[in-house]
Amino acid sequence: MSANAVPILITGASQRIGLFCAERLLDDGHALIVTYRTEREIIEHLRQRGAIAIQADFSNEAGILAFIETLKSHTDSLRAIVHNASDWMVEAAGEEAAVFAQMFNVHMLAPYLINLHCQALLARSTPADIIHISDDVARKGSANRPAYSASKAGLDSLTLSFAARFAPHIKVNGIAPALIMFNPDDDADYRKKTLNKSALGIEPGPLVIYQSLRYLLDNNYVTGTTLTVNGGRHLK
Repeated sequence: MSANAVPILITGASQRIGLFCAERLLDDGHALIVTYRTEREIIEHLRQRGAIAIQADFSNEAGILAFIETLKSHTDSLRAIVHNASDWMVEAAGEEAAVFAQMFNVHMLAPYLINLHCQALLARSTPADIIHISDDVARKGSANRPAYSASKAGLDSLTLSFAARFAPHIKVNGIAPALIMFNPDDDADYRKKTLNKSALGIEPGPLVIYQSLRYLLDNNYVTGTTLTVNGGRHLK
């Protein structure tokens, strides 16, 4: 069986960067499984292109474990797992604990449990990869969103831990993006301020994440590494 026939799993693939990467993997001929939280028209489009789409709730342990069981009913092997599912919540007064728990579950507990329970599926593929999509903010922290930043930093730590645990058969790496693409409602002042944070000063678009993903999938001598894709923010 060719490597392309063994599916790649991408979590959170219904919009923006996750969707872009899902489409490109399908273009490259890979079998694909995607997760989504909310049914969207684009999910049906991915199904029509041949992807298996599974609704998943990663906000609690029960939802994560239920997803794993559903996943195993669709495949007995995986070429790679790309942990892209993410949440971006404001820590409103009185809701800090709930927000922290949500960030922990989505960004850390879900990858942790999925990696553990799907190790046997990855072991049936050569090569095999796990890729965690982190965030450049974990490098310095965030005064405005400490729960988000802390959970992404925890994900970076899981990259190192699982790389050591699953070597040599399964490579485990991460990608830590900063600005990749603006939202349509971002105003001119915000865009200018954000672009000025990086040395390169551009909005690169999602292709740079797919290029990073491809590099990690295609290189057989990289594990335990998190690629910084931030346009040189650390230089300013």
